[in-house]
Amino acid sequence: MLSSISIVSPSTLTFSPKLLSPIPKSSFFNALRIQPISLSPISTKASSSSSVVMMAKRDEELKEIRAKTTEQINDEIIDLKGDLLMLRLQKSARNEFKASEFRRMRKKIARMLTVRRERELEEGINKRLSRKLDRQWKKSIVVRPAPSLKKFREEEAAEKAAAESS
Repeated sequence: MLSSISIVSPSTLTFSPKLLSPIPKSSFFNALRIQPISLSPISTKASSSSSVVMMAKRDEELKEIRAKTTEQINDEIIDLKGDLLMLRLQKSARNEFKASEFRRMRKKIARMLTVRRERELEEGINKRLSRKLDRQWKKSIVVRPAPSLKKFREEEAAEKAAAESS
């Protein structure tokens, strides 16, 4: 690093192009960026015990997924993707939603797809055939409302019935 900096005068420094490349062109300050480095890792006993609990929950969830048939897994994947779409629509409409639901749903979908792929591997289906079957499966999906939308419509109908009876 010292070899790439040469001192011309006490007030002027010359940098090699290698050092200036990470700095964006729109920056008005042409200098080095210094990023803080953490010298001591932060670790607590509470975080390690919570990770053990999370692993146990994940294992339980995987056992539940593995207990299902492939058709049930496919149906649940479709439902979760529909719920994920509804969550995105809520976000775009600026409605109230839990941001943590995005990650939870994506992870659950990924776990289900993983179990489905494991079953394909057990059957001897290679990657190319798996993708072909996946495309066929996606084309065969009948569009249906997400479970959260069904629940929302049922709640609206119940409120409407309650308002009419009052």
